[in-house]
Amino acid sequence: MSRLSLLDLAFFIAENEASPKHVAGLHIHRLPKGAGPRFARELYDEFLTHTEVQPPFDQVIRFLSAGLMPSWERAESVDLAQHVFFHTLKRGANDREALYALAARLHEPMLDRSRPLWEVHVIAGLWDRQFAIYYKMHHAVADGITMARWGVESLRTTPDDLAVTPVWTLDHSRHAAARGRKKRLDQAVAGTVWKQLTANSQRAVGIGRLTAMLALEAVKLTKNAIALPFMASGDTPFTGNATPGRQFATAAVPMARIDAIRKVARATLNHVALTCLDGAMHRYLADEGIALDRPITIQMPVNLRREGEKGAGNKIGIILVDLSPPTDDAYVRLRNVGYSLRNVRSMIDSVAPEAVETYTILTGLLGQIAGMLNLADKVTPLGNTLVSNVPGPSHILYLKGAELREMHPLSTMPATHLMNITLFSYAGTLYFGLIATDALPNLGRLAGYVEEEIAALEAAVGIA
Repeated sequence: MSRLSLLDLAFFIAENEASPKHVAGLHIHRLPKGAGPRFARELYDEFLTHTEVQPPFDQVIRFLSAGLMPSWERAESVDLAQHVFFHTLKRGANDREALYALAARLHEPMLDRSRPLWEVHVIAGLWDRQFAIYYKMHHAVADGITMARWGVESLRTTPDDLAVTPVWTLDHSRHAAARGRKKRLDQAVAGTVWKQLTANSQRAVGIGRLTAMLALEAVKLTKNAIALPFMASGDTPFTGNATPGRQFATAAVPMARIDAIRKVARATLNHVALTCLDGAMHRYLADEGIALDRPITIQMPVNLRREGEKGAGNKIGIILVDLSPPTDDAYVRLRNVGYSLRNVRSMIDSVAPEAVETYTILTGLLGQIAGMLNLADKVTPLGNTLVSNVPGPSHILYLKGAELREMHPLSTMPATHLMNITLFSYAGTLYFGLIATDALPNLGRLAGYVEEEIAALEAAVGIA
């Protein structure tokens, strides 16, 4: 039995049918040379034979335990037929639009809390001898970074390694590394007490520093140390009361193009990517007849795990970041975004991770109250959208010899937002995964603008 952290519990408290709290990935594979049309079906059948389900894929949530606190418990059994599924795209509809529409439909419903909170969907019938796999897991089980790492661990680095080890057969539990170790009781107790006292002290000091920074920002004695909550413009279609329907769109940019911009402009990947998103969102708003007089504010998850720290659950904070004031100059936008991100990074590095986590819970609670009361259309939003960046592997991966060609992220949305954007890097390409409710018009057009903004930024920094 393992109790939930406050952050993990928050994902259950905030969840409803209009705002399910799961994260997902869409992997597109190319059939191995010589493979027949039944390869994906045979892979699905093979998946069902791997019945040795490991933690946390064998865990169910219990809300009424002996300690009256929600906790994870091992399921008596796991029926893979309730977690692993097979689909075939309709004949004549084997294009990206059909695949993305299916992924959006799979992403809509909440996971059944009576079972372990994950699903895997094998999808056959794609174009160019390809098939896809959609992976879905509750956010209380793993954050996006953790889920991506688990997915990579289940794949192979060479096409001739045909062994299949589905993600649910690998032990990812946070206590796996400690299994078999025996510690003296007095050492364990002393270590726990000291760790708790240290964490509480760091949390208190960090919260004090964050409060002081927000106060200085509020009276305009600092600039962009951290964006103030509930100051974002409410005049955009990106926020509002979430609705159940989903749509999905993507953009893909070669990392070589981003690296060339970084080298010339002395910028980071985040600076370049967020600059392109900022420009794309302003162009999208212009199409909708909306002109902002202040920067777009994003909610940006930051990884709070210390170097080498692994495990299930969540270890993230969400910080508000103002992007660039409206401008038609892509280079000026890049400089503004870089300035804002550097200041926010300095702020994060100056406080304990526990303080950032507490700030995230408190601001998220206020946003959740607004969502529960259906006030998102009436009150100033916490931020305009949520944008996260999940690093992926730089090398090509394989599943039973099938090359993994693309990895697309699909995230969750707060109850007060109509769109969420996740960046994911894989094998020389940066993928932008845009998930939105059906209420947001023309999501595909926004994705197209992202790729066009890369070209605009190249021209602005002098790359032919």
